[in-house]
This record gives sequence, structure tokens and C-alpha cells, in this order.
Amino acid sequence: MTTRGDGDHRQRQLSSSSHYQQRYYSSSSSASLKGCCCCLFLLFSFLALLVVAVVLVILLAVKPKKPQFDLQQVGVQYMGINQSPATAAADSTVATASTPTPTSAELSLNIRMLFLAVNPNKVGIRYGESRFTVMYKGIPLGKASVPGFYQEAHSQRQVVATIVVDRVSLMQADAADLIRDAALNDRVELRVLGDVGARIRVLNVDSPGVQVSVDCAIVISPRKQSLTYKQCGFDGLTV
Repeated sequence: MTTRGDGDHRQRQLSSSSHYQQRYYSSSSSASLKGCCCCLFLLFSFLALLVVAVVLVILLAVKPKKPQFDLQQVGVQYMGINQSPATAAADSTVATASTPTPTSAELSLNIRMLFLAVNPNKVGIRYGESRFTVMYKGIPLGKASVPGFYQEAHSQRQVVATIVVDRVSLMQADAADLIRDAALNDRVELRVLGDVGARIRVLNVDSPGVQVSVDCAIVISPRKQSLTYKQCGFDGLTV
């Protein structure tokens, strides 16, 4: 009886010891895993902060400025206005009270715009594809795009964009305004809008995007087929 009791007691002790060891190792590995994750998190946080600090130091040393993108010239290669058949016989050069109001008009236009890109920075600038839209009284008439390019530091570069408007139809109110502007005043006011995206390049690494918005008002003389007025506004977003 004593031997059996001693055996049962030893089994209980062994079982309890095994249980304790399992719980000890389980909690040890869990704590070790948590410690590992903590170390990795701290390491990645330190590396991220280091990269941000290096970028800030470089930017402060370079002192980047927003690029300049100015509309220098606008060449009118062609401008034509066709009224609807019902009013085509009306004299488009002299407007009178008896002149019928056009129900529609078609505008054809071909203009060549010359922009000047100026990089005032100590480092190069990489431009993305730029898109420009010509509008009449808020109505989009046509678009032009300029492929992306790289510009060296402290340099200037001419960029050409051509907008072709092929027989765009305007409804009654806008057609009447267009015919009156062209026939009476010999001035058709258009608006050129566009966004120019650029990235400053430092040590073969592109910075966050810099965007320059182009907003130009131009006035064209249909009789002379030439530009008579231009005023542009530019707005840039800093790095």
C-alpha cells in the first residue's frame, strides 16, 4: 500500500512538473516573440526617421524653388467660324437689329503656344506629361499635351504645344455671343488652362510632386488671324 501511494505521489509530482515546464516554455517563447516584434518595430521606425531626416537635410541644403512655366507666345495659325445653314446668308461682319439669332455655330481653331520653362534650382527637374485645355465661356474646345522631359539645373527650355479645334459646335446663346464677338468687336476671348507636374531630382531620387497651374486669358482677332492680348496667372504648390 505504501509503495503504490509513493508511486502515485511521484506521478502527480512529475505531471505537475511537466505542466509547469510547458507553461514556462510557452510564456517564454511568447515573451521572446513579442520582444522580437518590438525590436523590429523600433528598428523600422528608426530607419524611417533617419530617411526623413536625410531628405529634410538635403532639401534644406538645396532650398528648392518652384519651377516657372510662362506662356511666351501664341501664334494663330487658323480661326474660322461657320454659322448654321439658316443664318449662313446673314452678314457676319455687320450686325444689325434685323440679323437673325444663330441657332448654332461651329468654331475651328489652330493655335501654337510657346511656353518657357525656367528651372531656378541647383538640381534638375523632371516634368511629367502636361495637358492644356482651351475654353470659350467655360466650354472646352480642344486639348493639347506636352510629353514629359528632364531639365538641367539653372536652365531655360522652350516647350511647344499646339491646340487644334475642329468644327466644335456651340449652342444658341454661346453661338450668338461668338458671332457678335467676332463680327462686331473682332475679338474672341479664350482661356487656356493646364497643370504642369514636376519633381525635383536630388541624387537620382525624385522629390514629392510640385505642381504649377497655368491659367491664361488670350484674345484673338478673327480678321487679322492674330493674338491681340494675353494675360497669364500661375500658381505653384511647394514641395
